[in-house]
Amino acid sequence: QVQLVESGGGLVQPGESLRLSCAASGSISGIIVMGWYRQAPGKQRELVATISNGESINYADSVKGRFTISRDNAKNTAYLQMDSLKPDDTAVYYCNALKITWGIKRDYWGQGTQVTVSS
Repeated sequence: QVQLVESGGGLVQPGESLRLSCAASGSISGIIVMGWYRQAPGKQRELVATISNGESINYADSVKGRFTISRDNAKNTAYLQMDSLKPDDTAVYYCNALKITWGIKRDYWGQGTQVTVSS
């Protein structure tokens, strides 16, 4: 099992920044991708950004140039630096880890952290 714990959410004004953290623990061997997803009220969960073990990075078009994903393998932690935040970025942000064990892929999710952007 993999446990993911997010932190860093909060209430900010438009244009401000936040940094989310996701600490992975448990059976973390075999994790190949970590990422961030978000879900706004009444909407489906959507991809925000992912980063692979090989440092391959992918961003949603809506956050390119504003958000930066990174990971510290020594700390088993992934980060999402969010700059120039907009009201449309308001959502619950979830950390995700994709793990492969014996050729079988499995997703793990954190409990989510609320990000609210409002004046």
